Amino acid sequence: MKPAKDYTLHIWFKNGEEGLFDMKPYLDRGIFRDLKDEKKFRTVHPFLGTIQWDNEADLCPDTVYLDSVKI
Repeated sequence: MKPAKDYTLHIWFKNGEEGLFDMKPYLDRGIFRDLKDEKKFRTVHPFLGTIQWDNEADLCPDTVYLDSVKI
């Protein structure tokens, strides 16, 4: 997975697909507000089948997969 400056994530899935996930709709909600700071946004890493940030924000794996634009 690779974070981009436009608050999207380029993600490679285990099934061989890859997609772009747009985090912008989440950045005004709860714990995700911290991720407006680009340094904090870039702390994203794989965690137990999904993605997580250093502030312990995470997303449901189904959300990440289903809402990603496949490329």
